[in-house]
Amino acid sequence: MLKVAFTAILSNKFRSFLSMLGIIIGVAAVIIMMAIGQGSKESVRAELSKMGTNLLTIRPGARMRGGVRQDPSAMQTLKMADYESIMSEASLVTKVSPEVSSGGQAIYGANNTNTTIYGGSSEYLDIKLWQLKDGDCFTEEDIKKSTKVCVVGTTVVEELFGSKDYDAVGKTIRFKSIPFRIVGILKSKGYNNWGMDQDNVIIAPYSTVMKRIAAQTYFNSIIVSALSEELSEKAIDELSVILRRNHKIKDEAEDNFTIRSQQEMMETMGSTMDTITVILVVAAAFSLLVAGIGIMNIMLVSVTERTKEIGLRMSVGARGIDIMSQFLIESIMISLTGALLGIGLGYGGSWLAKNVFMFPSSVPLWSVGVSFCVCAFIGIFFGYVPARKAARMDPIEAIRYE
Repeated sequence: MLKVAFTAILSNKFRSFLSMLGIIIGVAAVIIMMAIGQGSKESVRAELSKMGTNLLTIRPGARMRGGVRQDPSAMQTLKMADYESIMSEASLVTKVSPEVSSGGQAIYGANNTNTTIYGGSSEYLDIKLWQLKDGDCFTEEDIKKSTKVCVVGTTVVEELFGSKDYDAVGKTIRFKSIPFRIVGILKSKGYNNWGMDQDNVIIAPYSTVMKRIAAQTYFNSIIVSALSEELSEKAIDELSVILRRNHKIKDEAEDNFTIRSQQEMMETMGSTMDTITVILVVAAAFSLLVAGIGIMNIMLVSVTERTKEIGLRMSVGARGIDIMSQFLIESIMISLTGALLGIGLGYGGSWLAKNVFMFPSSVPLWSVGVSFCVCAFIGIFFGYVPARKAARMDPIEAIRYE
């Protein structure tokens, strides 16, 4: 039967190829979409892991529910007292830093660039896993005196001084008209997976940014390093107790702050990427449905064209089940051949996405097996109607067919 099916397919090469084309495109699209989705998920996790798996982020405001916008005052709940309490009382954390940020324009001479200034403690660089290329970080004394000093990224150096390798330590730049003396230059981190330039930053003492730039008395967030990833949940509980007491929150009342671990952020981002991947795969899978209808159409045409052949085979003893099996095998062969070619095209497309278009891409092996099984099902499901039509033919009427 396989030989007969192979011969029948080869006798109409172009028509068979057109039948396969929908399967090829559908399988390739599904594999590429899944590869990009899986690659993006792995890339996001790797990016978050670079920030430290024991990183905890405390933000003002309760968790959003149903997209309800919170009162602006709810975003001003993290104060200096909270930072000091965490520093003195928390036993499951190693480093703590407040974080204040503001966007604006940095200027040196005739050059300027748009950037973001972050205010933090002397432990800010260690928590964020930043390393210095030149110079030093600001000190606790600079924080106490609100000294106008800063550490800058290489993009800021390049934009203001013309070269990433320029020795900018000791130079004075302006940010929102406030002069800042550069005391250190950060090692380059490049772009992250969200397309943000991680080197386009200025980092200064939080006291300086709060007083002279942002003009606020509260923190945008407080970042903390737990003793270890395993102790992160216990550290969150400890921090919650401290903050609830400081904010005078009653037992039954909801927190007016949120604490997120890197693991929670990874799970949230992973869930989001999974949802996007499912939507893309479902959209691509519709082409497989169209391809299945195309196979059924071609097989019905084939049955009509081979009516006399079917009649002759039945007259010499072929049973209905034999005829049915013959056409089902042909349908499955077309579908599986298309699947194999589609898998090859999918791998090629994934390679191009990763190496030419710079999309994160990683083909999950199980997707190949699933694609193959789905195509086998398509071959059987959409080949059944033409096969049954062929099996039910009257041999005498079939031989007389013109």
